[in-house]
Amino acid sequence: MAPATNTRKRHRSSSAAASTAATGPASPSAAIRRVSSTSSFSSGASASAASPSPSFDDPSTADVVLCLNHQASPLDAGESSSNSDSRRSDPVQIHLHSSVLHRSQYFDALLSGRWQNRDPPSPSADVLLCNLTVSGPVDAYVTVLSLLYTDDFSSAITSASTALDLLPIALELLFEDCVKSCVRFLEAVPWTEEEESRVINLTPFLKDEESSELLARVSPDNKDSCEEMLFGLIQAAFKNQANMASSKVASSKAFVAKILREISNRDVARRVLERAFTERLKVVKESLEEYSSPDFREDHDETEAIQRLHLHMATTNGRHLLWLVERMIELRVAEAAAKEWSEQPNFTADLLKAFVDESWMCIVPGFPAVMMRCTLKLAQAITAGNILAARQVRMKLVEDWLPVVIVCKDKGLATLCSSKSIYSDLEETFLSIISTLPMSDAQLLLQKCLCFSTRSTEDCPHLVTAFNTWFRRASQTVVPENRQ
Repeated sequence: MAPATNTRKRHRSSSAAASTAATGPASPSAAIRRVSSTSSFSSGASASAASPSPSFDDPSTADVVLCLNHQASPLDAGESSSNSDSRRSDPVQIHLHSSVLHRSQYFDALLSGRWQNRDPPSPSADVLLCNLTVSGPVDAYVTVLSLLYTDDFSSAITSASTALDLLPIALELLFEDCVKSCVRFLEAVPWTEEEESRVINLTPFLKDEESSELLARVSPDNKDSCEEMLFGLIQAAFKNQANMASSKVASSKAFVAKILREISNRDVARRVLERAFTERLKVVKESLEEYSSPDFREDHDETEAIQRLHLHMATTNGRHLLWLVERMIELRVAEAAAKEWSEQPNFTADLLKAFVDESWMCIVPGFPAVMMRCTLKLAQAITAGNILAARQVRMKLVEDWLPVVIVCKDKGLATLCSSKSIYSDLEETFLSIISTLPMSDAQLLLQKCLCFSTRSTEDCPHLVTAFNTWFRRASQTVVPENRQ
């Protein structure tokens, strides 16, 4: 009985993944009878004349009678009792043949030596009666036993669920041909989420060569696979912009945005977005630098064409930057982007140089708006507390980008279709950021904001409030109590 004990333990350790409460595959023989009870390994009556070709559950030729005794599993504990459940607990008697059972290593070990030096079963041969306690669906055991009589498993294994019902039983009985057929079927078909969980629970009981293909479907090749997948999706969405209609581009970006929102590991999303942000910002900066310092050629038209290309590239990647900034703010992972955006003195200088030269306006008129929107989104996130930026980041953001805002305002650039312009929003937001800085820093920056007052006093209450706040603070003396 040692083989029986070992294999049963092996099966029970995987029973959570092996058995379901649903009815298993249909019994392949109507000749199966229910009996009251029997004792293990006792001798029974002689069988009838042997058949030259044994058939499953044929009492006339069987030399082994197997009783399957169902043992209630924890899954059955909450079920109400019924006549059907009572019948399930009765042993199921199946007539088998030792010559066929040897295909199962479990039965081969169990019957080893009993029929050595004996001719095929005859009417005078004893019939071995043995019991097997099962915790899974009895019908699934019957199906596996019937498959001992055939080499064609395709008619029995017709779905992933069926393969998962049969596989743990085949493992318990050490029926290698059935194990291989179940594994081969599972490798080739899709799984539901529940089936996937069952497969994962069964893989520890499979050989390495059997489980490798199954695990490859659910196990990443490396720890960075999620990051690479997300980054690849972002890159694909950006590339689609050049090849797809605007509605399809918006749809693909919306799909990627949804994945980013729903990903469970926020650190992965943060790293991917930061990587994409840095990469796109580099392209914008290089393109603008090439435009601002062109390599003049003998052919003026060629030089102009190259400059146009650089501007279009800067604008396209600027739109990608804006989308990335929006996603980072939405996920509250934009701290690194705000810091990097505040450390761009050379970039802002190239922007000033480009905007002063109005020749670009007929090429990419929307470019200033894209840059200003990126700045506005980050600045508003800082004032809203979405980004907890250090003092140096807040100060440098205003100091480096304020001149660009002023140029856009003077030239009437970067306006929206609405009644309010981007630069007026930036004025208010920058003044709010200035109010968070030490008095000395605020004094220097507020003086540079005086040009905001070109509108009437009634049209710029934010500027009036900012100066009133600074003078109110400057006229008061706040001494901590512990210094009094």
